[in-house]
Amino acid sequence: MERNSTLWKNLIDEHPVCTTWKQEAEGAIYHLASILFVVGFMGGSGFFGLLYVFSLLGLGFLCSAVWAWVDVCAADIFSWNFVLFVICFMQFVHIAYQVRSITFAREFQVLYSSLFQPLGISLPVFRTIALSSEVVTLEKEHCYAMQGKTSIDKLSLLVSGRIRVTVDGEFLHYIFPLQFLDSPEWDSLRPTEEGIFQVTLTAETDCRYVSWRRKKLYLLFAQHRYISRLFSVLIGSDIADKLYALNDRVYIGKRYHYDIRLPNFYQMSSPEIRRSPLTQHFRNSRRYCDK
Repeated sequence: MERNSTLWKNLIDEHPVCTTWKQEAEGAIYHLASILFVVGFMGGSGFFGLLYVFSLLGLGFLCSAVWAWVDVCAADIFSWNFVLFVICFMQFVHIAYQVRSITFAREFQVLYSSLFQPLGISLPVFRTIALSSEVVTLEKEHCYAMQGKTSIDKLSLLVSGRIRVTVDGEFLHYIFPLQFLDSPEWDSLRPTEEGIFQVTLTAETDCRYVSWRRKKLYLLFAQHRYISRLFSVLIGSDIADKLYALNDRVYIGKRYHYDIRLPNFYQMSSPEIRRSPLTQHFRNSRRYCDK
């Protein structure tokens, strides 16, 4: 107890107090180091934010080490600042190597820059999503799915080309790049359920799409809740776009236009009209969206 009191007394009570201050300012190197520290701590998060922080902090510690060596002539101050500079440099190299090692095929680069990057998805997260998928080529006039035959066992996102969607031989709508091929079918089933396509999807041009196997994607969702919420938003938005595309084509006679925002008006205005396959598929798709 007495030793602790003595140490505290030596540090506080008997420590010399600055009675006179140094009149001349420190050199430009010292002030440059301080500026680099201030600017460096304003960096953001993520890989590029860390690169920004460690690069400026490393330069700041290097300037402090030079200042301690040239102006102060203090070996301990120089040593600490130089060690911190080396640590920042090693961190910068490590992060830069991680960023450089994240490379994708051309389809994934297009997908990231056009769809995921605008949503603020980082490269490491997108890399996790990409590693669970595969890029598939679909030749012209080949079918991705056939009505009543193809099982719903994957989720696919079109990267290039155009897909024609039909039901009972009747045209429904097109699927364009950066749209899901089978979002209504995916959303209509629970993870433990199985189903088959109620529409036919045919390639009108040579197509390339990214595909995730159903079981593999659900496993990814279980491991990463953030990715699960991301896909939920993307799939919901895609279904809404498809429903509005159908809405522009569905007419029920007597000047009435079937608006998905007014389902009750449709039922009251023309209950006697026989539903066409197009209208019936439209209503089924709407039920998928309401789930």
